Amino acid sequence: MTPWRGSWLWLCGLHAALSLLVWWSPPGVADALTWRAGEWTARPWTLWSSAWVHLNRPHLVGNVLAMGGVAAAGWVLRPGARCTLAWLLAWPLTQVSLLLWPQVGYAVGLSGLMHAGVLVLAVQVALRRLPIRGARFWGGLLVVVVLTKVLLERGWTQPIVWDADSQLSVVQAAHVTGAFWGVVLGLAEPLLKRPRKSPP
Repeated sequence: MTPWRGSWLWLCGLHAALSLLVWWSPPGVADALTWRAGEWTARPWTLWSSAWVHLNRPHLVGNVLAMGGVAAAGWVLRPGARCTLAWLLAWPLTQVSLLLWPQVGYAVGLSGLMHAGVLVLAVQVALRRLPIRGARFWGGLLVVVVLTKVLLERGWTQPIVWDADSQLSVVQAAHVTGAFWGVVLGLAEPLLKRPRKSPP
């Protein structure tokens, strides 16, 4: 696998590794990395770093395992550098778009970002930009499944819900923003190609 073809896997590994590192970091580090709606302009790095902060062990384990699934999809589909770039662009946009909901005071974890990543991949498959058999069917199915999940959650009207199983508040609005930017940037992926220089 060429390095640029492996960029998706490197990004998945980065998210998982830094999530574990932040979990085991000294007290105060996670707080400094957390995105807060009223403070992010003074701490702009939190648009990225907040994805690696997790509130408890089930939250961490669930997200790291899910990221393993995103990595496995990348291993099978082998998306190129433009797909990875689309996912990178979705990263801060997913977070800052939460400002649309005044109820969301802060947001942490990888779930919104993973919604974006899965839909970036799904759009590429559905549009047959990644060469797999039955691409249009499988890509379309994945888009429908993820968007149906987001629609059933109704995160735009219920941006935050309590999850009794994991004992934390889930910011469902992040699933909405992640899905939105995943679709938009997945569709725009060809535009991210570096323009070729005209021959002399």
